[in-house]
Amino acid sequence: MAAEQKARTTYDNILRLVKDYEVADPIRFLRAREIVHFQRFGEGLRMISDQLDEKNYYAYNIEFDT
Repeated sequence: MAAEQKARTTYDNILRLVKDYEVADPIRFLRAREIVHFQRFGEGLRMISDQLDEKNYYAYNIEFDT
């Protein structure tokens, strides 16, 4: 997820410098794609974390504290 954030920041910096729309349009597309990737990876991480909680594995283990 950090890679997507870093790429988005890089694209933001490029867009601040570029004035030519023929260059800026593909960069905007790539930036939007990185945002979607970040969201999807976050959703996947959340789903896995929820499943681990349900099965009483690594995220939280009641029996460990007794």
